[in-house]
Amino acid sequence: MKKRIFLLFLVFAVITTSAQDFFHQEFNNRKKYVLLTNPTVRNLKTVRYLENAGLLDIKKGKTRFVGVYFEGQNYDFGETKAYIRENNLKNFYLHEIKGDLTEDNLFEKNDCTADLELIFKNSVGVFFFGGPDIPPGVYGEKNTRSIVTDPARHYFETTFLFHLLGSSRNEQYEPFLKEKPKYLVTGFCLGMQTMNVATGGTLIQDIPSEIFGAENPEAALKIGRTNLHRNYWQEIVEDTLLMGINLHTIKFTDNPFFGDVVKVSKRWEPRIYSSHHQAAEKLGKGLEVTALSPDGKIVEGLVHSVYPNVFAVQFHPEVPGLYEDLYVRKFHPEDEAMSYNDIIGKQSVKFHERYWEHISKIIRKAKNKR
Repeated sequence: MKKRIFLLFLVFAVITTSAQDFFHQEFNNRKKYVLLTNPTVRNLKTVRYLENAGLLDIKKGKTRFVGVYFEGQNYDFGETKAYIRENNLKNFYLHEIKGDLTEDNLFEKNDCTADLELIFKNSVGVFFFGGPDIPPGVYGEKNTRSIVTDPARHYFETTFLFHLLGSSRNEQYEPFLKEKPKYLVTGFCLGMQTMNVATGGTLIQDIPSEIFGAENPEAALKIGRTNLHRNYWQEIVEDTLLMGINLHTIKFTDNPFFGDVVKVSKRWEPRIYSSHHQAAEKLGKGLEVTALSPDGKIVEGLVHSVYPNVFAVQFHPEVPGLYEDLYVRKFHPEDEAMSYNDIIGKQSVKFHERYWEHISKIIRKAKNKR
């Protein structure tokens, strides 16, 4: 009899852990749940690294992660389900959102609204990760420079952020965060771009061509290393040690987010991991600029003027290579190959650590209000 009970418990545990509609199942509502959009295996590995390295310091026993995604995304989330199961991850779950999403219904209540409200009410925050270009039609433009590979993902993440924050595209809509104004919403790279688009902003579709008139890699390199947001040498020279990214500095604006909120000196110009060719153009409703590129032409950070825990960056503070010597790379063919950690230096590492300290503090202080 005891053996049978144990087997039933084991089966229930496996089903619960691997379920892809987590918030429709019975779950422990005394735990804190943080949502992870686009929960690929790579993104889960990144979050696990941040936890294990102590960068995301959120008390593992009390905080769980739920990967949320849309049914039509161009990724097999069965791989994520298998990864969770094979690694016996007790604090990662999945929840699939279903419905009819098109460019015409993202900025209004739609088939996904009820499920989005459900996952919002049962969580304390959400991360939006990097990825490919947003369909320009989402922000009201024709496609001139964008390479769109996963429109369903962008429809989902745009409408989710619209529901969370509201938008100038629909002034009558009341956002979810009016109910929980201290809810954490943060994003990296594409995550920041989506936040801007969802709140009514637009994007520069290609920085080199639209900002500098550079129509090919050779012309882009003439812009100068300091103001490049990815590495165009890899398109010209065959060298396996060339990095595809750039590690350039940023400068802070007068906004108090960096300095008063994230405790770093406003005089710092930290070096960051940059991998993008698009950027925020017209700002969305309620968003303010916290950081800029060295030439001041590209927005590197945003924060919400009403909701204090809504902020995002154009760069990638989540990359493990920033914090330890994982491998060596170089930007220019004649550079000496070095680790990312060595290239950015101790002060920039400290900047990234304090950024994660701020995120961790928000999650630790969050209270479950349903």
